[in-house]
Amino acid sequence: MKKTILLACAVLGVAPLQPGLAVAQNVFRSTQSANLPTAAMLNAGDWLFEISHRFDTPISRGADALWGVDGPVVLRLGLTYAANDRLMLGVLRTNGEDNVELNAKASVLQGGSDAMPFEVAAMGGVAWNTEPFETEDATDNEMQAYAQLIINALLGDRVAVGAVPTLLYNSRIRDLDKKTAFVLGLHAQVYTSGALSFLGEWIISESRGNDLTNDSGTFGIELRTRGHFFKIIVTNQARMNPTQFLGGTNKRFETDEWRFGFNVTRLLPF
Repeated sequence: MKKTILLACAVLGVAPLQPGLAVAQNVFRSTQSANLPTAAMLNAGDWLFEISHRFDTPISRGADALWGVDGPVVLRLGLTYAANDRLMLGVLRTNGEDNVELNAKASVLQGGSDAMPFEVAAMGGVAWNTEPFETEDATDNEMQAYAQLIINALLGDRVAVGAVPTLLYNSRIRDLDKKTAFVLGLHAQVYTSGALSFLGEWIISESRGNDLTNDSGTFGIELRTRGHFFKIIVTNQARMNPTQFLGGTNKRFETDEWRFGFNVTRLLPF
């Protein structure tokens, strides 16, 4: 039976399902980069728990602030459920303006050759800022939404690349007029072994107001253990949920503005 499945996959040009990640196993191993999603999917019935931090104090503060670690953090908690091998449903919450999100990701297409397999997925989410910082133009329960296409490809055996074009509704909650913006996320990962890889991403977004004037940049390492992904990153983006980091940042991508962060995800197969 196993040989039959492998033969069918080879004829159709698609990747066979693997334990722990049902789809996109041959491109990105994790369901997310530092911030951007990948086309990787979970097996039907699996759960994924996430806890992530972005430290608000810059690394440039030095030893007095333990290089940014000894300070306030922005926290995100997430839980994702695989309804089937090609559909994931999730909920996210960050203490940054108490942003709560409901999202869904679906696998759309797999193909390519052994030398360059690719996957395509679609994702969307709706978020509510239930406790925005008090300003004249921000009101409670300010709603935002996004829709994105996720395109991933593997170059050779070790280099995975991705593009995430996104439409973001109500990109800046401080504005009275709700606008829809186009945002482009780009990311790549170099796998040096089964356990260690290096990642980087850049999110291109237009300048908005006085507080979202810069693109978000991130680089770091990913450590993979059985059932866990640990990402240790450096970034100029402290905001955590998609409707927040897709809109841009008030921090420049310069060394004096860099901050540490980490993502930890745990696969819960039942």
